[in-house]
Amino acid sequence: MIFAPDTEVSLRSVVNLLNTNAGLVDRLETVGDLDYFLDTERFTGPRARNLAELRSIRQLRSQLHDIWVADEDTVVRRVNAILRNAQALPQLIKHDEWDYHLHATTQSAPLYDRMAVEAAMAIAEVVRAKGLPRLRICASDDCQAALVDLSRNRSKMYCDTGNCANREHVRAYRARRAREN
Repeated sequence: MIFAPDTEVSLRSVVNLLNTNAGLVDRLETVGDLDYFLDTERFTGPRARNLAELRSIRQLRSQLHDIWVADEDTVVRRVNAILRNAQALPQLIKHDEWDYHLHATTQSAPLYDRMAVEAAMAIAEVVRAKGLPRLRICASDDCQAALVDLSRNRSKMYCDTGNCANREHVRAYRARRAREN
């Protein structure tokens, strides 16, 4: 384990949120799309289920993308701004099937605040562990999906959204074969 389990879950959720807009189709266009995403990611707490909430989460996605590709000082500045704006107050919480873990907002806080603070707390842990190089964009030339490298040897290069790793390995194999002939 590289990070605490709840941090890894949060980082994967950030990756999944970022990747709702990594392909040709935006997978967060409707309130129903947002509901599906939140259910899949198992976000708890109240939801407004309206266009304003959808717009706020799409804005959060953009903010998190900018954080994902930023240098350390910029990441710290932006993470601190999210935590400040949401008046984050870390506390240990136990709910559903989860044992004690950190929440920094109340369960009744707006969805944007809950999601933003959860992401900011996870990214703060990455910064503290000097792990920012683990937050990446897929190495495939034709993909812009985000990924978090949780491998021990820091070798993950390709996203999980498609077949990028397989495509790149096939390209490399074919290039080697062409050089041999």
